[in-house]
Formats: sequence, C-alpha cells, structure tokens
Amino acid sequence: MNEFLNAWSATPTGQGAQFLERLARELDVPASRYQEASKRYDSVGSWLCRDESTLKDLNPDVYVQGSFRLGTPIRPVNDGEHYDIDLVCELSSSKTGINQQQLKAMLGHEMRLYAKAHNMQDVGEGRRCWTLDYAEGAQFHLDALPAIPDGQHKRQLLVEARLNADWATTAIAITDNEHPRYRYITDRWPHSNPRGYTNWFRSRMETSFRQIREAMALEAKASVEEIPSYAVKTPLQQAVQILKRHRDMMFADDPEHKPISVIITTLAGLSYIGERSVAEALAGILQRMDSYIKYDAQGSVFIPNPTDPQENFADRWRGAPEKRANFYNWLRKAREDFATIATQHHPQRIVEAASQSFGERQARAAGALANRSISLAGLYGGAISLFSAAHKQTAPWPTNRTGTASISEVTWTGKGFSRPLRLHSNGQPLMKGAALKFEAATNIPPPYEVYWQVVNTGNEATAAGQLRGGFDKGTVERGSITHREATGYSGAHTIECFIVKDRHLAARSGVFVVNVR
Repeated sequence: MNEFLNAWSATPTGQGAQFLERLARELDVPASRYQEASKRYDSVGSWLCRDESTLKDLNPDVYVQGSFRLGTPIRPVNDGEHYDIDLVCELSSSKTGINQQQLKAMLGHEMRLYAKAHNMQDVGEGRRCWTLDYAEGAQFHLDALPAIPDGQHKRQLLVEARLNADWATTAIAITDNEHPRYRYITDRWPHSNPRGYTNWFRSRMETSFRQIREAMALEAKASVEEIPSYAVKTPLQQAVQILKRHRDMMFADDPEHKPISVIITTLAGLSYIGERSVAEALAGILQRMDSYIKYDAQGSVFIPNPTDPQENFADRWRGAPEKRANFYNWLRKAREDFATIATQHHPQRIVEAASQSFGERQARAAGALANRSISLAGLYGGAISLFSAAHKQTAPWPTNRTGTASISEVTWTGKGFSRPLRLHSNGQPLMKGAALKFEAATNIPPPYEVYWQVVNTGNEATAAGQLRGGFDKGTVERGSITHREATGYSGAHTIECFIVKDRHLAARSGVFVVNVR
C-alpha cells in the first residue's frame, strides 16, 4: 500500500496522469450513443402511453437506470459487443390489488406487442426484467423492469429501523420471480431506488459537475443549461469508468465472479472527496475504497446501499466467498497497475503497461490522443453545435437570477391521434404537422413576462427562411405558462423559456430538443 501511495504522490501530474485523462475519454460512450439510448427508451415510453395501451391508465413512467443514468457507461471491449440499457417502467398501481407476477405479465404483454410492431424478435424474460434485443448493427439490449411507487412504505420501514431515510422518497417496489411471495398479494416486495441512488451519486460530485459544465458552456459560447448532462464527465465518473474496464479485463475469462459495478460505483462515490483530476481521484478512491466495507457482529461483510441501508450490495458474498476474494484480488491488482502507470515517464512504456489492464486497442488509442488537441466542446461538438447556432440570439436582458424555471411537460398530437402523447427532450423524431404544447413552471412570483426562443436547424428551415432564433413574447393565463408550435421542418430544433421580471432575466428553463423526421 505504501508503495502505491508513494508512486502516486510522486507524479500526480506526470505522463501517467495525463495518459489516464486521455484513457477516460477513450473509454467513454460517444455522445451519439447517449442520444440513441435516449431515443430507444423514449420510444418504449411512448408505446406504453399510446391510446391502445393496456397500461395507459396506470400512467407509465419510463426512465433509464444504471450506468447510462449515472454517466458511467463504457465502450464494449470488442466491436461486436452490445450496450445494455436498463429501464424502469413505473406504473401507478398498489400492492393491495396486484401481485408481482401479475404486474410483470402486464408489462410483458405490451413489450411483446412492441417487439412485434417494430419487427423485432420476441422479448426475453429474465428474473426481474423483460429484454428487447435490437437488430444487428444497433448494438443495444434493453432490459425493462416493472415497478410501482413505494417511497412512503420504504421510508416508514427505515424510520422504524432508525436508519437514514433521506433518499427513500423515490423508492420503488419491483418484481422478482425468485421472490417467495412472487405470486401472492402482499406488501413485502423487493425494493429498488434508481432515482435516489442517482441523486446520491450526483451529490458526491456536485461541485465538480457544476464547475466542468460552466467551463464547457464558456468554451462553447452557450448557456450552462444548454450543455447536456451526459456531456459532462467529472473525475469521479471517469474514475469509475476506468475501474470498471480494468475489472472487465481482469475477469474476461470469469465474468460471472467479477466484482459487480454497483459495489465499485458505491465505494468510489463514498471515497471521492472532490479531487480535480482523474489521476488524483483514482489515487484517493483506491486508497480509501476498502475502508467503507463494513462487518456485522457475525463477521459478515456489509456494503450498504446509501439510499437503502437495509440492502447489502455484498449480500452474495456470504454464499460465495470467492466473490469476496475476487474483489480484494482485483483491488490489489488495480493498485499495482495504476501505480505502475503513474510512475512511467516514457509514453510508449505507459501504453505497453496499460495494454495489459485495459486492452491494446484502448491503450494505443489513448496514447495517440497525446498528439491531438481536444477541447471540452469538441468532445461533444454534435450536441453543443445545436445550442450555439449562429442565428441564435443572445438574451437581451441583464441577468439577475433570483429563481428557477423549467419546461415541465411537453405533449404532441399527430394526425389521427385521439389524445396527446408526452414528449421527452431529444426523443424520437416526430412526423411533420404534429401539434406541440409546451408547459413551463417557475418559482418567480408574479408579475413577470414570459419569452420563448425557438431555434430551428436543417436545410428545409434554411430554405424557408425559418431558422428563427429570436424571442417571442408569451402569455400567462390563469397562472399557467404554455406555448404552442407545430413541426414543419426536418431536423433538430430547440425551444427555451425565459422569465423576465423588472426588465431583468430572472430565470431560464434550459433548452428542450425536438427532432423532426
């Protein structure tokens, strides 16, 4: 351990540290993959909410969980491997009138219809989820987890046990066909809390996230709200990505017994104390990681879920001691390998050392990046260019931010649709001629003025002289802020709401992206 710490403290900004910065960029998922993943789960959400859906009256709420939600996915080791998208399909139901088996079957019915309507192979059933396999070339698996809200019940259980319930509000009850009460109506369901876990993880890097996002906005000449969250990568997120790839390479021949990602992510989050670089974050995390592993009175390992202290992420270590041994073997090997990289000074030797731990392709690609200048905005140019179009006008009001604003809901109605469907930012492309309704919310007290900025892109809008980019004054009717548009031109377009009070910009919503095919 001392040799590991001395190696890092000797060269915190050396060639090895710079290589790790480049490696993190190389391992990250391209912006296009984040956007494609978003479109795919938005598509499932729209399907479950359509008029014919057997679930529409249960108000399906579909959202991503796992690494894509946390901002820690990594590229597959091989080109033929797939990305896994983990979704939650939260339905407004109650455990008093339905059992786990029934809830899972209800979602399974709609997922089969979705697969058939989109010419996909039939869905697969897992222990907890339904799985969609996309056609060759898409490189996506989508796991949909049925769930119902259960925050109040979970909070009560934690309070009664005198445990921390700060994150329990967003807890959900989920299905598990191996649960002993899977076929019975009972209030004892398995729990999860992906939204709460995300909030906890983000709280561990809040300052770093804000500073990096502000720097990216300055370089892109855009507002902070215009920088998509997936474009921001903190040292904590990058450290987790690097550690996961190191783990994958070490257990390439025994993936069933590798340390699970949620343990690595949780221990990394607990260990991170705001380091400003990937190298420093890795050094601190690897130094402190095992100090957050607890032991109960019987000597069993306990790694509590930060959002649900009753859940032990290391529960499977009890029946499989090799999993515990593999974790400590991996941690020891990670410390050795990163110390070796940190103490190298010759670029070629760094690449050679890293090839063993991360794969030759990724190591060489990271080494090649040393000769290329990459700006923060350049890493995500496709996303940011939309927000910094030349015809987009700068807000003309002096800024006095005293509150917040958001585009709280967007619905669209197409020809032949009997009811509006919910639309998510940067979601699936809409048809032309669809009617859009935007609803905004703000905590600025009235009176105030509302303005909307629509920015169009694409050849069709250019040819028609409809790129827009200025500010249209809106109205507030009975305390409701709404705005209507129609999809007339193919391309990606943005809209943003501005709240002006006493001739100063008091709040802005951030952009909402609408894609039109």
